[in-house]
Amino acid sequence: MQIPPLRLLASKLSLLLFVFLLAPFAPGAGDDATRIEQLRVEIARHDDLYYKAAAPEISDTEYDALKRELSELETANPGLASRQSPTRRVAGDGHDNFFKRRSHIAPMLSLENTYDENAVRAFDRKIRKQLASPPAAVATLQYVVEPKIDGAGINIVYENGKLTQVITRGDGAEGDNIVANVRAARALPEQLVDDGNGLPSFIEIRGEIHMPLADFNRINAQRAAEGRPLYANARNLAAGSMKLHDPAEVARRGLRVFVFGIGACEPGTEMRKPIASQGELHARFRAWGLPVMEKTWVADSPEKLLAAINELSAMRPQLAYLIDGAVIKVDSFAAQNRLGSGSTAPNWAIAYKYSPRSAETRVRAITLQVGRTGAITPVAELEPVMLAGTKITRASLHNPREMVRKGIGVGDIVVIEKAGEIIPEIVRVKTEARSPENPVAPFSFPKNCPECGTPLVGSGDAGDEIANRCPNTQCAGQVKRRIAHFASKQCVNISGLGEATIGKLVDGGLVRDAADLYELEAAQIAKIIRSEKNAARLHASIASSRRADLWRVIAGLGIPDAGAATARALVKKYNSLAAFIAADEASLVAISGVNKKSAASIAAWLADPANRALVERLDKHGLGSRKR
Repeated sequence: MQIPPLRLLASKLSLLLFVFLLAPFAPGAGDDATRIEQLRVEIARHDDLYYKAAAPEISDTEYDALKRELSELETANPGLASRQSPTRRVAGDGHDNFFKRRSHIAPMLSLENTYDENAVRAFDRKIRKQLASPPAAVATLQYVVEPKIDGAGINIVYENGKLTQVITRGDGAEGDNIVANVRAARALPEQLVDDGNGLPSFIEIRGEIHMPLADFNRINAQRAAEGRPLYANARNLAAGSMKLHDPAEVARRGLRVFVFGIGACEPGTEMRKPIASQGELHARFRAWGLPVMEKTWVADSPEKLLAAINELSAMRPQLAYLIDGAVIKVDSFAAQNRLGSGSTAPNWAIAYKYSPRSAETRVRAITLQVGRTGAITPVAELEPVMLAGTKITRASLHNPREMVRKGIGVGDIVVIEKAGEIIPEIVRVKTEARSPENPVAPFSFPKNCPECGTPLVGSGDAGDEIANRCPNTQCAGQVKRRIAHFASKQCVNISGLGEATIGKLVDGGLVRDAADLYELEAAQIAKIIRSEKNAARLHASIASSRRADLWRVIAGLGIPDAGAATARALVKKYNSLAAFIAADEASLVAISGVNKKSAASIAAWLADPANRALVERLDKHGLGSRKR
């Protein structure tokens, strides 16, 4: 039977409507919707950990894989698109009410990332296709390749050559003005230098705050000497340091800046020569006195781009700072303007990310270290494996929560990377490798101190439900760490007094605190280390440490929140240990370089009779008489 045309049209419309309504419930569509929502929530959580807490839980490679999966699912399911998706907005570092909020005139965008050489070739093809007319634009096409600094993005504002604002990335539209901290770090010039071509009346300069590896190692060495947990990597420490509320502490961190781009710019009447390319921008930045990267590359083909990327990768071990890739930019600003930008990234640039150096090994055991403050740190003892030229045998698990989160057990196969190219870090547990043939023994955190048996207590940190601190100040483990800290090179510098000797002195009952060292006889030391010659040298070294600078003696006391920089500030007011012991919180907080937290901590430490007795005995033995 023939269906009338109108009825046929109605039938087709009904069918289309039926298909449209049921499309989300088609096989696989519901799964995609669920997975998209899961990915959006997971990526948002990782954005908060990376940008706001500076404490990422996954590697960049894993994060980029999550975003790539989400982008592919959203492309395949356009009906599930959302403007709030992480693929359509710039992740931000969050707002801290301590700082004033400021807007970016030009948005701070991210970069598209790739780990694939073929993607570099595809990027070049896309650029050439979009610039195909007029042909001259392609004939003169060239790129600039820059190191991708592993730090935190900032927007630097100069008005008539004067530094007025430094704004964090924030959400890409606005961020926190941290100019006071950047000034304290002396990371940027207050006034630009006129190179003879005039200065813009207003300019946004894009840059990256980072921490040189030497400063990162210096800070971690100090924390190790104080028995405190080490920072995982320089990027996270730089991101956290730039938003500290104490500029004096920021100044001590050693933050630095590299600049590499511009946002909004008003040339004004004084700027006589416009900037036409990325290469010219680098030269102008250098002439203005701004910190620029020492080497960049120019390339006009995919082969030359990849050669530059590989050359930069080979330089990484010699660099004084961390990079995690190379940034490829179309050189011409006119071409950049033609290519434009998307909602989250410019179309004229891409980041080539270097794959992290990693290795697989097995966890042989999990041991516990007792710090001088009583903090218990779990350490994974690993089967030896070579990584980036060094043999790795152990990796800190930082704290019990970290160990529980990663689900690490004895016997597990783990993937390790060098965090910031320096510190071995377990980034993943290969749970799929567990089997009856490869059994794993779950690790339970003990309820008692592994050194003295005292019941453990919580650290006091918010959300920390795991008891991981020994409250017994006379715990042998704490005593050994405190003496090691006092004797370290950063403090009074007693050469020859290593961990093994300290252990024997403490376990033998000869030493319970730093003052006991100065009551030892050479013969007592000889009985412990079984060498009269070495005992005489150590005894002499202990005696010579009486001449250590006063600030080193105070730093050696191991007072919480009072490291070397605070100790240097204290000796400006107190010229002896006897004077220092009489300090109260009101007088301490009035000292330049001593913040409220440190003042309260020092006052509380001095209020303990045992601590006061220790300082009095050190003073009696003649320590701290040298002030410098």
